[in-house]
Amino acid sequence: MKVHEYQAKEILRRYGVPTPRGIVAENADEARAAAKELGGRVVVKAQIHAGGRGKGGGVKLAKDADEAAELTKKMIGMTLVTHQTGPEGRVVRKVLIEEALNIDKELYLGITLDRRIGMPVVMASKQGGMEIEVVAERDPSAIHREPIDGVLGALPFQARAVADALGLTGDAYKKCVDFVQKLMRCYIDMDASLAEINPLLITKEGGVLALDCKMNFDDNALFRHKDVVEMRDLNEEDPLEVEASHFNLNYIKLDGNVGCMVNGAGLAMGTMDIIKLAGGQPANFLDVGGGASAEQVGNAFRIILSDKNVKAILINIFGGIMRCDRIAEGVVSASREVGLPVPVVVRLEGTNVELGKEILAKSGLPLITADGMWDAATKVVAAAQGK
Repeated sequence: MKVHEYQAKEILRRYGVPTPRGIVAENADEARAAAKELGGRVVVKAQIHAGGRGKGGGVKLAKDADEAAELTKKMIGMTLVTHQTGPEGRVVRKVLIEEALNIDKELYLGITLDRRIGMPVVMASKQGGMEIEVVAERDPSAIHREPIDGVLGALPFQARAVADALGLTGDAYKKCVDFVQKLMRCYIDMDASLAEINPLLITKEGGVLALDCKMNFDDNALFRHKDVVEMRDLNEEDPLEVEASHFNLNYIKLDGNVGCMVNGAGLAMGTMDIIKLAGGQPANFLDVGGGASAEQVGNAFRIILSDKNVKAILINIFGGIMRCDRIAEGVVSASREVGLPVPVVVRLEGTNVELGKEILAKSGLPLITADGMWDAATKVVAAAQGK
Protein backbone atom coordinates (compact mmCIF):
# COMPACT_ATOMS: atom_id res chain seq x y z
CA MET A 1 0.00 0.00 0.00
CA LYS A 2 1.18 3.50 -0.88
CA VAL A 3 0.41 6.83 0.78
CA HIS A 4 0.81 10.44 -0.28
CA GLU A 5 3.87 12.50 0.56
CA TYR A 6 2.03 14.57 3.16
CA GLN A 7 0.79 11.40 4.86
CA ALA A 8 4.25 9.86 4.89
CA LYS A 9 5.61 13.00 6.52
CA GLU A 10 2.91 12.85 9.19
CA ILE A 11 4.18 9.38 10.06
CA LEU A 12 7.82 10.51 10.04
CA ARG A 13 7.08 13.30 12.48
CA ARG A 14 5.67 10.78 14.98
CA TYR A 15 9.19 9.38 15.22
CA GLY A 16 10.92 12.74 15.45
CA VAL A 17 12.15 12.74 11.85
CA PRO A 18 12.46 16.41 10.80
CA THR A 19 10.38 17.59 7.83
CA PRO A 20 9.55 21.04 6.46
CA ARG A 21 6.38 22.65 7.77
CA GLY A 22 3.51 21.99 5.41
CA ILE A 23 -0.27 22.25 5.05
CA VAL A 24 -2.52 20.30 2.67
CA ALA A 25 -4.86 22.31 0.45
CA GLU A 26 -7.69 21.27 -1.87
CA ASN A 27 -8.43 24.66 -3.44
CA ALA A 28 -6.89 28.07 -4.08
CA ASP A 29 -8.33 29.73 -0.97
CA GLU A 30 -6.92 27.05 1.31
CA ALA A 31 -3.57 27.35 -0.44
CA ARG A 32 -3.50 31.13 0.05
CA ALA A 33 -4.26 30.79 3.76
CA ALA A 34 -1.65 28.07 4.16
CA ALA A 35 1.03 30.11 2.41
CA LYS A 36 0.35 33.10 4.62
CA GLU A 37 0.66 30.91 7.70
CA LEU A 38 3.97 29.51 6.44
CA GLY A 39 5.52 32.87 5.67
CA GLY A 40 4.46 33.62 2.10
CA ARG A 41 7.31 32.05 0.10
CA VAL A 42 6.33 28.40 -0.33
CA VAL A 43 6.54 25.36 -2.58
CA VAL A 44 3.33 24.00 -4.10
CA LYS A 45 3.55 20.22 -4.54
CA ALA A 46 0.97 18.07 -6.32
CA GLN A 47 -0.02 15.00 -4.30
CA ILE A 48 -0.15 11.85 -6.40
CA HIS A 49 1.29 8.36 -5.90
CA ALA A 50 4.18 8.80 -8.32
CA GLY A 51 7.66 10.23 -8.52
CA GLY A 52 9.02 12.67 -11.08
CA ARG A 53 6.40 15.29 -10.21
CA GLY A 54 8.82 18.18 -10.60
CA LYS A 55 9.67 17.27 -14.20
CA GLY A 56 5.97 16.94 -14.97
CA GLY A 57 5.12 20.39 -13.63
CA GLY A 58 3.79 19.21 -10.28
CA VAL A 59 6.24 21.08 -8.03
CA LYS A 60 6.40 24.88 -8.22
CA LEU A 61 7.96 27.64 -6.11
CA ALA A 62 5.64 30.51 -5.19
CA LYS A 63 7.04 33.86 -4.07
CA ASP A 64 3.93 34.81 -2.10
CA ALA A 65 0.47 33.64 -1.02
CA ASP A 66 -1.30 34.94 -4.13
CA GLU A 67 1.03 33.06 -6.44
CA ALA A 68 0.58 29.94 -4.32
CA ALA A 69 -3.18 30.26 -4.79
CA GLU A 70 -2.78 30.73 -8.55
CA LEU A 71 -0.49 27.71 -8.90
CA THR A 72 -2.88 25.60 -6.82
CA LYS A 73 -5.78 26.62 -9.02
CA LYS A 74 -3.86 25.37 -12.07
CA MET A 75 -2.73 22.13 -10.43
CA ILE A 76 -6.00 20.96 -8.87
CA GLY A 77 -7.82 18.90 -11.47
CA MET A 78 -4.89 18.66 -13.86
CA THR A 79 -3.73 15.27 -15.15
CA LEU A 80 -0.09 15.01 -14.14
CA VAL A 81 2.00 12.73 -16.33
CA THR A 82 5.39 11.49 -15.09
CA HIS A 83 7.63 8.56 -15.98
CA GLN A 84 5.99 6.61 -13.13
CA THR A 85 2.33 7.30 -13.96
CA GLY A 86 2.39 6.08 -17.53
CA PRO A 87 0.85 8.07 -20.38
CA GLU A 88 -2.58 8.13 -18.71
CA GLY A 89 -1.23 10.20 -15.79
CA ARG A 90 -2.90 10.89 -12.44
CA VAL A 91 -5.50 13.53 -11.59
CA VAL A 92 -4.29 15.97 -8.90
CA ARG A 93 -6.86 16.40 -6.13
CA LYS A 94 -4.69 17.88 -3.37
CA VAL A 95 -1.51 19.90 -3.05
CA LEU A 96 0.96 20.26 -0.22
CA ILE A 97 1.89 23.85 0.58
CA GLU A 98 5.33 23.67 2.15
CA GLU A 99 7.72 26.28 3.51
CA ALA A 100 10.61 27.18 1.20
CA LEU A 101 14.02 26.49 2.74
CA ASN A 102 17.58 27.58 2.04
CA ILE A 103 19.06 24.61 0.22
CA ASP A 104 22.72 23.77 0.65
CA LYS A 105 22.83 20.11 -0.42
CA GLU A 106 20.38 17.57 -1.80
CA LEU A 107 21.24 13.97 -0.90
CA TYR A 108 19.53 10.59 -1.19
CA LEU A 109 18.51 8.31 1.68
CA GLY A 110 16.30 5.27 1.38
CA ILE A 111 15.42 2.07 3.22
CA THR A 112 14.05 -1.04 1.56
CA LEU A 113 14.16 -4.80 1.96
CA ASP A 114 17.06 -6.65 0.32
CA ARG A 115 15.52 -10.06 -0.34
CA ARG A 116 18.89 -11.63 -1.16
CA ILE A 117 20.06 -11.25 2.43
CA GLY A 118 16.67 -11.02 4.12
CA MET A 119 17.42 -7.70 5.83
CA PRO A 120 16.47 -4.03 5.50
CA VAL A 121 19.17 -1.99 3.79
CA VAL A 122 19.86 1.71 4.09
CA MET A 123 20.92 3.19 0.76
CA ALA A 124 22.64 6.57 0.70
CA SER A 125 24.04 8.68 -2.11
CA LYS A 126 25.39 12.18 -2.56
CA GLN A 127 23.37 12.36 -5.80
CA GLY A 128 20.03 13.41 -4.34
CA GLY A 129 17.09 14.53 -6.44
CA MET A 130 17.70 11.75 -8.99
CA GLU A 131 15.98 8.39 -9.29
CA ILE A 132 18.14 5.86 -7.45
CA GLU A 133 17.78 3.47 -10.40
CA VAL A 134 19.48 6.02 -12.66
CA VAL A 135 22.31 6.53 -10.17
CA ALA A 136 22.78 2.77 -9.85
CA GLU A 137 22.97 2.38 -13.62
CA ARG A 138 25.41 5.24 -14.17
CA ASP A 139 27.65 4.78 -11.16
CA PRO A 140 26.89 1.88 -8.79
CA SER A 141 29.79 2.92 -6.54
CA ALA A 142 27.94 6.17 -5.79
CA ILE A 143 25.46 4.25 -3.60
CA HIS A 144 26.40 3.23 -0.07
CA ARG A 145 24.51 0.18 1.24
CA GLU A 146 24.23 -0.51 4.95
CA PRO A 147 22.43 -3.75 5.97
CA ILE A 148 20.45 -3.31 9.20
CA ASP A 149 19.19 -5.84 11.74
CA GLY A 150 15.39 -5.81 11.58
CA VAL A 151 15.07 -6.11 15.37
CA LEU A 152 17.89 -3.92 16.66
CA GLY A 153 17.42 -1.16 14.10
CA ALA A 154 20.19 1.13 12.95
CA LEU A 155 22.98 1.05 15.53
CA PRO A 156 25.03 4.22 16.10
CA PHE A 157 28.07 2.97 14.19
CA GLN A 158 25.88 2.10 11.20
CA ALA A 159 24.20 5.51 11.20
CA ARG A 160 27.65 7.12 11.37
CA ALA A 161 28.74 5.06 8.35
CA VAL A 162 25.80 6.48 6.40
CA ALA A 163 26.65 10.05 7.43
CA ASP A 164 30.27 9.43 6.42
CA ALA A 165 29.17 8.11 3.02
CA LEU A 166 27.14 11.29 2.48
CA GLY A 167 30.22 13.40 3.17
CA LEU A 168 28.70 15.29 6.08
CA THR A 169 30.63 16.98 8.86
CA GLY A 170 29.98 18.96 12.03
CA ASP A 171 26.45 19.59 13.20
CA ALA A 172 24.90 18.21 9.99
CA TYR A 173 26.79 14.95 10.60
CA LYS A 174 25.34 14.56 14.09
CA LYS A 175 21.84 15.38 12.91
CA CYS A 176 22.12 12.88 10.07
CA VAL A 177 23.13 10.11 12.49
CA ASP A 178 20.03 10.83 14.58
CA PHE A 179 17.90 11.09 11.41
CA VAL A 180 18.97 7.65 10.14
CA GLN A 181 18.26 5.93 13.45
CA LYS A 182 14.80 7.48 13.78
CA LEU A 183 13.92 6.74 10.16
CA MET A 184 14.89 3.09 10.59
CA ARG A 185 12.80 2.79 13.75
CA CYS A 186 9.85 4.24 11.84
CA TYR A 187 10.43 1.80 8.96
CA ILE A 188 10.49 -1.21 11.28
CA ASP A 189 7.63 -0.21 13.59
CA MET A 190 5.31 0.67 10.72
CA ASP A 191 6.02 -2.52 8.72
CA ALA A 192 7.12 -0.43 5.75
CA SER A 193 8.51 -1.95 2.59
CA LEU A 194 10.00 1.34 1.42
CA ALA A 195 10.95 4.62 3.06
CA GLU A 196 12.61 6.88 0.52
CA ILE A 197 13.83 10.39 1.32
CA ASN A 198 14.72 12.03 -1.97
CA PRO A 199 16.04 14.53 -1.52
CA LEU A 200 17.41 14.51 2.00
CA LEU A 201 17.91 18.24 2.47
CA ILE A 202 20.86 19.90 4.15
CA THR A 203 20.03 23.57 4.70
CA LYS A 204 22.52 26.43 4.80
CA GLU A 205 21.69 26.73 8.48
CA GLY A 206 22.84 23.12 9.04
CA GLY A 207 19.40 21.52 9.27
CA VAL A 208 18.76 17.96 8.05
CA LEU A 209 15.20 17.37 6.79
CA ALA A 210 13.12 15.04 4.65
CA LEU A 211 12.29 17.38 1.78
CA ASP A 212 10.36 14.64 0.03
CA CYS A 213 9.21 11.25 1.28
CA LYS A 214 7.75 8.14 -0.28
CA MET A 215 6.51 5.30 1.93
CA ASN A 216 5.06 1.93 0.98
CA PHE A 217 3.67 -0.59 3.47
CA ASP A 218 3.45 -4.36 3.63
CA ASP A 219 -0.18 -5.21 2.87
CA ASN A 220 0.06 -8.35 5.00
CA ALA A 221 0.81 -6.27 8.11
CA LEU A 222 -1.86 -3.61 7.68
CA PHE A 223 -4.08 -5.28 10.26
CA ARG A 224 -1.63 -3.84 12.79
CA HIS A 225 -1.92 -0.32 11.38
CA LYS A 226 -5.53 0.79 11.11
CA ASP A 227 -4.37 4.41 10.91
CA VAL A 228 -2.39 3.63 7.77
CA VAL A 229 -5.34 1.79 6.21
CA GLU A 230 -7.42 4.95 6.68
CA MET A 231 -4.84 6.83 4.58
CA ARG A 232 -5.57 4.68 1.51
CA ASP A 233 -6.58 6.80 -1.48
CA LEU A 234 -8.59 4.67 -3.89
CA ASN A 235 -8.46 7.45 -6.48
CA GLU A 236 -4.76 6.67 -6.91
CA GLU A 237 -5.33 2.98 -7.62
CA ASP A 238 -6.55 1.21 -10.73
CA PRO A 239 -10.33 0.63 -10.40
CA LEU A 240 -10.00 -3.01 -11.45
CA GLU A 241 -7.27 -3.63 -8.87
CA VAL A 242 -9.47 -2.08 -6.18
CA GLU A 243 -12.42 -4.26 -7.19
CA ALA A 244 -10.21 -7.37 -7.21
CA SER A 245 -9.04 -6.64 -3.67
CA HIS A 246 -12.66 -6.82 -2.48
CA PHE A 247 -12.69 -10.51 -3.51
CA ASN A 248 -9.21 -11.28 -2.14
CA LEU A 249 -7.80 -11.62 -5.65
CA ASN A 250 -4.22 -10.65 -6.44
CA TYR A 251 -4.66 -8.59 -9.62
CA ILE A 252 -2.32 -6.16 -11.35
CA LYS A 253 -3.29 -4.52 -14.61
CA LEU A 254 -0.71 -4.54 -17.41
CA ASP A 255 -0.58 -3.13 -20.95
CA GLY A 256 -1.10 -6.22 -23.11
CA ASN A 257 -4.14 -7.93 -24.64
CA VAL A 258 -3.96 -11.49 -23.27
CA GLY A 259 -5.89 -11.86 -20.02
CA CYS A 260 -4.49 -14.35 -17.49
CA MET A 261 -6.23 -16.29 -14.70
CA VAL A 262 -3.80 -18.48 -12.78
CA ASN A 263 -3.52 -20.07 -9.34
CA GLY A 264 -0.23 -19.37 -7.60
CA ALA A 265 2.10 -16.41 -8.02
CA GLY A 266 4.95 -18.51 -9.41
CA LEU A 267 2.76 -20.12 -12.06
CA ALA A 268 1.29 -16.71 -12.86
CA MET A 269 4.78 -15.29 -13.50
CA GLY A 270 5.66 -18.34 -15.60
CA THR A 271 2.43 -17.95 -17.57
CA MET A 272 3.19 -14.32 -18.38
CA ASP A 273 6.71 -15.29 -19.45
CA ILE A 274 5.53 -18.03 -21.80
CA ILE A 275 2.91 -15.71 -23.34
CA LYS A 276 5.72 -13.27 -24.09
CA LEU A 277 7.83 -16.11 -25.50
CA ALA A 278 4.95 -17.06 -27.78
CA GLY A 279 4.82 -13.50 -29.13
CA GLY A 280 2.00 -12.11 -27.01
CA GLN A 281 1.61 -9.48 -24.31
CA PRO A 282 -0.08 -10.27 -20.97
CA ALA A 283 -2.88 -7.88 -19.98
CA ASN A 284 -2.70 -8.64 -16.28
CA PHE A 285 -1.30 -10.63 -13.41
CA LEU A 286 -4.10 -12.46 -11.63
CA ASP A 287 -3.55 -15.08 -8.94
CA VAL A 288 -6.82 -16.56 -7.68
CA GLY A 289 -4.97 -18.30 -4.85
CA GLY A 290 -4.82 -21.90 -3.76
CA GLY A 291 -8.30 -22.22 -2.31
CA ALA A 292 -10.52 -19.99 -4.42
CA SER A 293 -14.23 -20.71 -4.61
CA ALA A 294 -16.26 -20.91 -7.79
CA GLU A 295 -17.60 -17.46 -6.90
CA GLN A 296 -14.08 -16.02 -6.72
CA VAL A 297 -13.23 -17.59 -10.06
CA GLY A 298 -16.34 -16.00 -11.53
CA ASN A 299 -15.40 -12.60 -10.15
CA ALA A 300 -11.86 -12.99 -11.49
CA PHE A 301 -13.27 -13.80 -14.92
CA ARG A 302 -15.53 -10.77 -14.86
CA ILE A 303 -12.69 -8.45 -13.77
CA ILE A 304 -10.46 -9.65 -16.60
CA LEU A 305 -13.23 -9.01 -19.12
CA SER A 306 -13.72 -5.50 -17.73
CA ASP A 307 -10.39 -4.57 -19.32
CA LYS A 308 -11.36 -3.44 -22.83
CA ASN A 309 -7.85 -4.21 -24.12
CA VAL A 310 -8.26 -7.95 -23.52
CA LYS A 311 -8.67 -9.86 -26.80
CA ALA A 312 -8.30 -13.39 -25.43
CA ILE A 313 -8.05 -15.08 -22.03
CA LEU A 314 -5.80 -17.89 -20.81
CA ILE A 315 -6.98 -19.84 -17.76
CA ASN A 316 -3.98 -21.82 -16.53
CA ILE A 317 -4.64 -23.93 -13.44
CA PHE A 318 -2.53 -26.53 -11.70
CA GLY A 319 -4.80 -28.28 -9.23
CA GLY A 320 -2.96 -29.02 -6.01
CA ILE A 321 -4.96 -27.48 -3.21
CA MET A 322 -7.22 -25.98 -5.88
CA ARG A 323 -9.45 -28.60 -7.55
CA CYS A 324 -9.81 -28.44 -11.33
CA ASP A 325 -13.53 -29.19 -11.18
CA ARG A 326 -14.07 -26.12 -8.97
CA ILE A 327 -12.24 -23.95 -11.50
CA ALA A 328 -14.28 -25.46 -14.32
CA GLU A 329 -17.55 -24.75 -12.49
CA GLY A 330 -16.50 -21.14 -11.92
CA VAL A 331 -15.50 -20.68 -15.56
CA VAL A 332 -18.75 -22.14 -16.86
CA SER A 333 -20.87 -20.11 -14.44
CA ALA A 334 -19.07 -16.85 -15.25
CA SER A 335 -19.16 -17.52 -18.99
CA ARG A 336 -22.91 -18.00 -18.93
CA GLU A 337 -23.40 -14.91 -16.78
CA VAL A 338 -21.27 -12.43 -18.73
CA GLY A 339 -20.96 -14.23 -22.05
CA LEU A 340 -17.79 -14.93 -24.01
CA PRO A 341 -16.95 -11.75 -25.91
CA VAL A 342 -13.39 -13.00 -26.48
CA PRO A 343 -11.83 -16.46 -27.04
CA VAL A 344 -10.98 -18.36 -23.84
CA VAL A 345 -8.22 -20.96 -23.69
CA VAL A 346 -8.28 -23.34 -20.71
CA ARG A 347 -5.39 -25.50 -19.50
CA LEU A 348 -6.08 -27.71 -16.48
CA GLU A 349 -3.73 -30.11 -14.71
CA GLY A 350 -3.78 -31.82 -11.31
CA THR A 351 -6.50 -32.76 -8.82
CA ASN A 352 -9.80 -33.79 -10.45
CA VAL A 353 -8.50 -32.74 -13.87
CA GLU A 354 -10.61 -35.28 -15.78
CA LEU A 355 -13.75 -34.14 -13.97
CA GLY A 356 -12.86 -30.53 -14.73
CA LYS A 357 -12.41 -31.26 -18.42
CA GLU A 358 -15.70 -33.14 -18.46
CA ILE A 359 -17.52 -30.14 -16.97
CA LEU A 360 -16.03 -27.88 -19.65
CA ALA A 361 -16.86 -30.31 -22.46
CA LYS A 362 -20.50 -30.73 -21.37
CA SER A 363 -21.05 -26.98 -20.93
CA GLY A 364 -21.63 -26.41 -24.62
CA LEU A 365 -19.48 -23.28 -24.45
CA PRO A 366 -16.91 -22.52 -27.19
CA LEU A 367 -13.94 -22.92 -24.85
CA ILE A 368 -10.54 -23.82 -26.32
CA THR A 369 -8.76 -26.54 -24.35
CA ALA A 370 -5.00 -26.96 -24.27
CA ASP A 371 -2.52 -29.63 -23.22
CA GLY A 372 0.56 -28.12 -21.59
CA MET A 373 1.67 -24.53 -21.14
CA TRP A 374 3.26 -24.05 -24.55
CA ASP A 375 0.16 -25.34 -26.34
CA ALA A 376 -1.97 -23.00 -24.23
CA ALA A 377 0.30 -20.00 -24.86
CA THR A 378 0.44 -20.45 -28.63
CA LYS A 379 -3.33 -20.92 -28.86
CA VAL A 380 -4.20 -17.85 -26.75
CA VAL A 381 -1.70 -15.61 -28.58
CA ALA A 382 -3.10 -16.73 -31.92
CA ALA A 383 -6.64 -16.10 -30.67
CA ALA A 384 -5.71 -12.61 -29.45
CA GLN A 385 -4.26 -11.86 -32.88
CA GLY A 386 -7.44 -13.06 -34.57
CA LYS A 387 -5.82 -16.08 -36.20
